[in-house]
Amino acid sequence: MPQDRPTLLTVRDAAERLNVTPRTLKYYEERGLVSPTRSEGRYRLYDENDLERFGRILRLRSLGFSLHGITEMLKRPLEPTEGGHNRFSNDSLKEIRDALTQQVGALDARIEAMRRELKEAQTLMGYLSNDLDYVERRLAGENAETLLKQRREAHAKRAQKKPKAQDESA
Repeated sequence: MPQDRPTLLTVRDAAERLNVTPRTLKYYEERGLVSPTRSEGRYRLYDENDLERFGRILRLRSLGFSLHGITEMLKRPLEPTEGGHNRFSNDSLKEIRDALTQQVGALDARIEAMRRELKEAQTLMGYLSNDLDYVERRLAGENAETLLKQRREAHAKRAQKKPKAQDESA
């Protein structure tokens, strides 16, 4: 009986053949790197093209490429070279570079926003620590007027230092 259909493997069989865990295959699917077909019972079924794609992903990961980089690379075809190897064309490499540069820029912007947020949180933490110190000292029986005078003096000192710090950074 001739086989017209390609051989389809379950996630367990495909994982065994690729020497990875089934969870690894599912993870790459969740990341959108592979889209296996599904059986009527909704089981994942992998064909030879899926296995080749997984092999490519696994090779790129073993070379240290990030999943973002791999995602960009998988969007472009490999082209045969004179040496018999498949490689990216210069145009494809430029597109990959541009996409990765854009992702790095977006991450830089996120990092900068997080740094600003962290600085604001640290400032707020300083204020709250001062408030907590005041309350604890009051509970310990220290005089409220003396503590308030100390707070006003400390606040005045901080206010005098701020303009100097801002002038230095300008």
